[in-house]
Amino acid sequence: MDNNGDSQGRKVEVRPRNWLVPVILLTLREWNSYGYELMERAAAFGFEAMNPGTLYRTLRQMEKDGVVESSWETSKGGPARRMYSITDAGEAYLEFWAKALEQYQRNMETFFRLYTGRPPERRREKEKGEEK
Repeated sequence: MDNNGDSQGRKVEVRPRNWLVPVILLTLREWNSYGYELMERAAAFGFEAMNPGTLYRTLRQMEKDGVVESSWETSKGGPARRMYSITDAGEAYLEFWAKALEQYQRNMETFFRLYTGRPPERRREKEKGEEK
């Protein structure tokens, strides 16, 4: 059994679907970057063994969708590299993802409270606590 499966070989998805997109957008919000650097930084989000083709296909689709843009950079003395940056539409999409992930996080917290035998926080009790 590994971290992504059980003793019967069933696989469990350990991250949200299309997780690479917000990871790239978040990285590009910090600074413009090129593909290899994006791949290295994505490792911190669970993409340690990513196929480079997956990253570049995702970047091309993101560019078609208008959430990133790219240009060729040749000023570093080595071969030309495609530099990626986030667009205004990408910023808006990242904000959408952040809100969705906040809800996902609340759902996971509720799941683990029940799984570990702790009672779930009641919304009314939580709101009362905020009024104090």
